[in-house]
Amino acid sequence: MKKILMTASALALGATAATAGGIERSSQSTAILFEKGNYAELNFGGFSPDVSGVGLNAAMTGRSAHSGDMAGGYGTYSFGYKVALTDKIDAAVVLENAIGADVNYPTGTDYFLQGSTATIDNTSLTGMLRYKLPQNFSMIGGIRALRTSGVVSLPAVGAYRMSSSTETDFGYLVGVAWEKPEIAARVALTYNSKITHDFEARESSAYTGGATLDTVFSTTIPESVNLEFQTGIARDTLLFGSVRWVHWTQLEIAPTHYTVDMGQDPLVAYKDNTFTYSLGVGRKFNDKWSGAVVLGYEKSSGETTGNLGPTDGFRSIAFAGTYQATDNVKITAGVRYVDIGDAVTNPLISGDFSDNSGWGAGVRVGITF
Repeated sequence: MKKILMTASALALGATAATAGGIERSSQSTAILFEKGNYAELNFGGFSPDVSGVGLNAAMTGRSAHSGDMAGGYGTYSFGYKVALTDKIDAAVVLENAIGADVNYPTGTDYFLQGSTATIDNTSLTGMLRYKLPQNFSMIGGIRALRTSGVVSLPAVGAYRMSSSTETDFGYLVGVAWEKPEIAARVALTYNSKITHDFEARESSAYTGGATLDTVFSTTIPESVNLEFQTGIARDTLLFGSVRWVHWTQLEIAPTHYTVDMGQDPLVAYKDNTFTYSLGVGRKFNDKWSGAVVLGYEKSSGETTGNLGPTDGFRSIAFAGTYQATDNVKITAGVRYVDIGDAVTNPLISGDFSDNSGWGAGVRVGITF
């Protein structure tokens, strides 16, 4: 039961995740460390949001205009490899895209931000160790490397454009876990440090006459805390979930020319930190099949948001199923529906974004050897 259901719950929690807190695409789970023996997994997923709103028209006359769908769909991936070094030490490495953004306000809408685009590209590589202690406790530690870059174009804001350098910087993670295998119980608490990138940027706008300025700015990818848990509640039935806190007020994307010379607010900044919750149930149907359903929730803050991220919280439901193809190969697939929270953007050029949603799907192949 444990071997099959833990895979279904992990996919439902992670691989089809919506963007929590704005730009997050990975929950930074340590679950792979608890797989038995030597193990490898490959995950592919995608999320297709539909985010649109109503705000000022391009001429700023006060007449409202519809933005069209400004949130591009995106794919997610991860590769994980875990090995039992000794009977007390496990090691794992995970390659994934931890954060990202794909903003594209369509042209031809007469919305004041029509034609604006922004992307954040990222690759994350995490190495982790788990050391088993007496009484079913264990310690977790590791190092995470983030490689990040970004591009933005805002025709309606002084014909502004910016492209950043690609920077690689490092952080760490530490945690503790407790297990009771006879009832499939486990609790893991992990802290992920912040990581600061010092970017070089090329900025231009109408204020420079289109000339390019070479500038520098810093951005902090925020620290976070994960609480992941599971326990058997009946024969062949598993209850699982997580609570994730992210210190989003540490994140600010504020290129120098845009904020200092042009006097604009940061491109991205958050006024509140977030708690993201998930709770699910997994069930083994027979020796080949098991399934899971999981609910997700992130509270809306009620604060105004930036125009490059006009969402505020979400509610979601996901379904996943696992097929034990052979003794050492398992295949999991899942789908997720997300009710994206309503948001009102910066009141100086306000937009009202409501009744938005998205669909996600993912596939995981896990191999034990």
